[in-house]
Amino acid sequence: MSEFDTNLDAQAVSTIEETDKKCPSCGGVMDFDPATGGLSCPYCGHTQEIPVEEAGAESAEELALEEADKVGNCNWGVSKKTVICNACGAESVYDALEISAVCPFCGSNQVMEAADKDTMAPGGVVPFQISDKQASDLFKNWIRHRWFCPKLAKESAKAKNFKGIYLPFWTFDALTQSVFQGEFGRDKVKKKADGKTEIETTWHSVRGEHEEFFDDELICATTNHNQSMLQGLEPYNTADNKAYRPEYVAGFAAERYAIGIKEAWQMAKESIKYKLRGNIERRIIRDKQADRVRNLRIDSTFSKLTYKYLLLPVWISSYKYKEKVYQFMVNGQTGKVSGKTPISIPKVVITVIAIILIFILIAMLSNYMG
Repeated sequence: MSEFDTNLDAQAVSTIEETDKKCPSCGGVMDFDPATGGLSCPYCGHTQEIPVEEAGAESAEELALEEADKVGNCNWGVSKKTVICNACGAESVYDALEISAVCPFCGSNQVMEAADKDTMAPGGVVPFQISDKQASDLFKNWIRHRWFCPKLAKESAKAKNFKGIYLPFWTFDALTQSVFQGEFGRDKVKKKADGKTEIETTWHSVRGEHEEFFDDELICATTNHNQSMLQGLEPYNTADNKAYRPEYVAGFAAERYAIGIKEAWQMAKESIKYKLRGNIERRIIRDKQADRVRNLRIDSTFSKLTYKYLLLPVWISSYKYKEKVYQFMVNGQTGKVSGKTPISIPKVVITVIAIILIFILIAMLSNYMG
């Protein structure tokens, strides 16, 4: 037996029993249905609700960050595991980050154990609310409104089969208390001797305190997908999550996190600090009736830190234009589309020329008006 086979045996897991919900009408395996929020049989159309445990929470619980047991960066992108299907007994090899897939032998939904000695289980899931058909229609409407996309690409772009996947995200809550100091400026238009005008700014010192609560600061925990494209899908309504149950991911692929909570919190802190700077600058401008802020220094503390580990829905597809493949994604909750399109160089040139002509016209009118 090779070292690889030994490692696979050590990582063998069984699928969760609740996964394979058999249709009471025809005996087929039921999938999660975005249209009803319940389970649906793809063979006969029978539907049924997902039961809610009376003693269980309805949504993901906010957990204290200081009590998090797992703080490592569990990046298993190259590791594999053997999964034994409860329906037919077949063994399949999957990426260690996957927690949901379909058995290639019998078509059974396979939701694997969500936690092991090196990872947490998801606290909640935001179920799909957009179907693959709706995602296709949203894509067609989205690409029609891409100004720089060639007309031929818009007319010929047809999405390949959509893949529904749940991606891992961390959310963080934090109460921030900041002290700041800097300068704010008020602009005044001054007329020079030659008749031309210039802007003169008078600067004043400012200092103060700022308190702000951040709710569900979102950090994507996968490294397998285009991050800028994923950011283009935001925001998600993370408050509309359900306490994790394997039925919600039945019929869809799902990933475990590759970015651990410790690294994710550092990323969230930097994001919060960036937002704090912008919020404090806008507050100074509003309170002081100022036009600009400079030399702003901020010292912030964070308290009441909590987190959630959520699975969020994404439709992934692609289309081909001139032998090149362009990927795009659709937010499975809101329907927002994010992706790449080919660029029409003539349209870019025409747009740049038009902008230059507008600026020339504005300058000419300004000179004419004195």
